[in-house]
Amino acid sequence: MQTCLGAHCTHAAGQKSVWRGDTEHQAHSMAASTQAFHVPTPLLESLELSKLAGTTVYLKMDNAQPSGSFKIRGIGHLCQKVARTGCKGFVFLRGGNAGLAAAFVAKKLGVPATIVVPGSSYDLVIHKLRDHGATVQVFGKVWDDANEEAHRLAESEGLQYIPPFDHPLIWEGHASIVKELKAYLPTKPGAIVVAVGGGGLLCGVVEGLKEVGWEDVPIVAMETKGADCLNAAMKAGKLVTLPDITRWVAVYK
Repeated sequence: MQTCLGAHCTHAAGQKSVWRGDTEHQAHSMAASTQAFHVPTPLLESLELSKLAGTTVYLKMDNAQPSGSFKIRGIGHLCQKVARTGCKGFVFLRGGNAGLAAAFVAKKLGVPATIVVPGSSYDLVIHKLRDHGATVQVFGKVWDDANEEAHRLAESEGLQYIPPFDHPLIWEGHASIVKELKAYLPTKPGAIVVAVGGGGLLCGVVEGLKEVGWEDVPIVAMETKGADCLNAAMKAGKLVTLPDITRWVAVYK
């Protein structure tokens, strides 16, 4: 039995994305192109985890993506689809890996990006987003405040709102992870372990398994204590609101 672990990889410490300024023509060409922004990433066997688990464990190294995480797969796919229809700018919600992916993709497409984050965001994250060329607006204290402001900006300014995880085209983009697993692995995995935050990656993995004919492969969904929304909702049998959310798990240096 073999297990694939770690499709959800955080931004590697100290990793920097390189972007060379495209001309307007090149930016429009990129938007019209079907070329994805993400790259195929290594699938590496972890000897230590394999020993602990008693089975072969592979790590999907999506920290090697241009923006530093798997988020570029789904967000890049959605933004590219939207850009082809024409838009004056994107409005994104969230900093962190989603924000970095959004800023990277928007710059590649030549589309202005505004990223709305709550006041609880770290200054270092805000600086990183601005370094990627995005306009960052800090609004409210928590995620819900920033989300409301992002929607208001989209409506009042005529911008396209891009969600961080809740969109079928984002899931479609994340499904590419499973297609790569299918190409790399000699046999079907015994299980896939997926980290769950908003659920975009989980939905993408489910969709990808269907596409490659691996519907019977079990998925183990892992959540961080203090941000276990899915676990709480499944136990309650309905949507629930947690009293507080762990702010950041990854440390940016």
